[in-house]
Amino acid sequence: MVTLRGSGTGGDPMEPKPLERKLTAILYADVAGYSRLTGEDEEGTHRALSAYLDAITASIKKYNGTVLHFAGDAVLADFATVSDALICAAAVQQDLKERNKDLPDDRKVQFRIGVNLGEVIVDRNEIYGDGVNVAARLESLAEPGGICISDSVHTAVGNKLPLEYEFIGEQEVKNIAKPVRAYAAKLKPGAVLPAPSARPKAQRPMHHVMAATAAAAVLVIGAGVIAWWQPWQTREEPASLERMAFPLPDKPSIAVLPFVNISGDPEQEYFADGMTEDLITDLSKISGLFVIARSSTFTYKGRSVKVREVAEELGVRYVLEGSVRLAGDRVRINAQLIDATTGGHLWAERYDRDLGDIFALQDEIAGKIVKALEVKLAAGEQEQVARRYTDNLKAYDFFLRGRAYWRRRTGVFGKDQATEQAQQMFEKAIELDPKFAAAYAELSITHWRLRAIEGPQAKERAFEAAQKAVALDDSLPLAHTRLGWMYLWKKQHQQAIAEAKRAIALDPGFAEGYAVLASILNWSLRPEEGIVLVKKAMRLEPHVSFWYVFTLGQSYYLMGQSEEAIAALKRSNTLNPDYSPTHRHLAVLYIELDRKDEARAEVAEILRIKPKDSLELATKYCFYKNDPAENRLKRFERFIDGMRKAGMPEKSRSTKL
Repeated sequence: MVTLRGSGTGGDPMEPKPLERKLTAILYADVAGYSRLTGEDEEGTHRALSAYLDAITASIKKYNGTVLHFAGDAVLADFATVSDALICAAAVQQDLKERNKDLPDDRKVQFRIGVNLGEVIVDRNEIYGDGVNVAARLESLAEPGGICISDSVHTAVGNKLPLEYEFIGEQEVKNIAKPVRAYAAKLKPGAVLPAPSARPKAQRPMHHVMAATAAAAVLVIGAGVIAWWQPWQTREEPASLERMAFPLPDKPSIAVLPFVNISGDPEQEYFADGMTEDLITDLSKISGLFVIARSSTFTYKGRSVKVREVAEELGVRYVLEGSVRLAGDRVRINAQLIDATTGGHLWAERYDRDLGDIFALQDEIAGKIVKALEVKLAAGEQEQVARRYTDNLKAYDFFLRGRAYWRRRTGVFGKDQATEQAQQMFEKAIELDPKFAAAYAELSITHWRLRAIEGPQAKERAFEAAQKAVALDDSLPLAHTRLGWMYLWKKQHQQAIAEAKRAIALDPGFAEGYAVLASILNWSLRPEEGIVLVKKAMRLEPHVSFWYVFTLGQSYYLMGQSEEAIAALKRSNTLNPDYSPTHRHLAVLYIELDRKDEARAEVAEILRIKPKDSLELATKYCFYKNDPAENRLKRFERFIDGMRKAGMPEKSRSTKL
């Protein structure tokens, strides 16, 4: 017994009662592939599950354990000794294997089991705390029909039991500060399970037996309704509306955190990231949702962060988090949707599917979220969300790898190994599926990025790839965004605007799409429209890209708000000091404000980044509209003249760029 406040006697009668704590062995068991089984045969699965839970309960009692909870397809129990808990786990798996032996593979009911030794809080005959949470996380790491244990269990039992152990690494688990060292455990071939320990087990209170019986009855009647619920799960600390960095939008707002790769193989990181990014893309197409962009949510990748903090920093009500485990031709996904303002879990599910079902699974998860948030889909949105990039799994895999490489590119244009690797992956994806529109769209941007290496042909390669993407799939927002950018590069402003507008019409939550359209409108001398759109992009992506901030500064510059423009461009420069357009605009602004020394300093920065830069190149890559009939501000000429006055050299030693 631990007293948290006061002495427990003779103190303030209003003080809270001291909490009871104990060290115990916790067993947590859950069905693998429950959703698939019930989807194929709901009634048969419930009957089988009920019988299997009875068998597990009998084993727990046999090995001196106490069943604390049934929750849908899961069981929580505790034991006085680690040995009893681990022997019980092995006995359960041995028994269930025998029960499953004559069943076809797709009808076997297999459990995963996690076992942990830890301190827990005891309250009303329930247990709570990290000890329980770790056991639940260990269960998710186990193979179907397998057992996963913590380092504390492994240390406690040593070599006393006829089990063999395989270290599966240090695992990052939700709400636990330090990584958990985990082991897979199984009975040695030919070994016989030891008998339960002879220590008598204390009588369990009758009211708790009745509660467990009632829970089991509820399980048989309606397991499908409560299959996701875990009553022992800790509620999240609610977010504060007063501390929100932004006001909540007038429609359901959600941030999808990067799904954690629990495959034990860092090489599978790209797959978990790709799943997350595709889910964000699917949700952003729904006009009734406000979805934070990928670049902002991925700033939390690899960090132990509270849901409350995410919600307050991004200004959203809901947070989705999950994990992905890829093993051979199977994929396991855990996901849960949390209302950050209450700390409550709205929806949670575990999926265990063939990798070939991955596209249907993505649709199912998006659909569950939409249903949980009670969002009504507008006409055509269901079809748009369900539209897949490709049906070719190998091509999709190369595409995900390509996007992972693309995210690793450096901030400086020129030779960039990550971009070259991305290009190779997109080309392989296209080889496997010549109709893969998204791969063409991303291939387009790699050609644009590598123009210093590829030379003059890069421009046409990029344009042709973007055109091909749109021709293959006119409903793909990414394709229209890329083509819009390529039209701008050709200084065909009206076509560029049309493509960018088409992109955000198809995907109303596409942050990059809004930023691209804002940039094109700025270059088209329509900054009043551009500034509205870039601010919308920045709200969808609160951890903003330097380029968004540059576009904002450019809008202010064109609107004649010089001080606001300088402030924004300086902020962009802080985020990425190697983006030469930022320095070019600052140089021109300083010249127009007669701040010549600062203007020359910006030119020096440009030449640091690109030693061969010149007024000749600045003219080539100044995309301001230059139609004498429309350009009443003569912005193109003013900009080039400002660069000249700031000291930019007239000629370049190389015009390759």
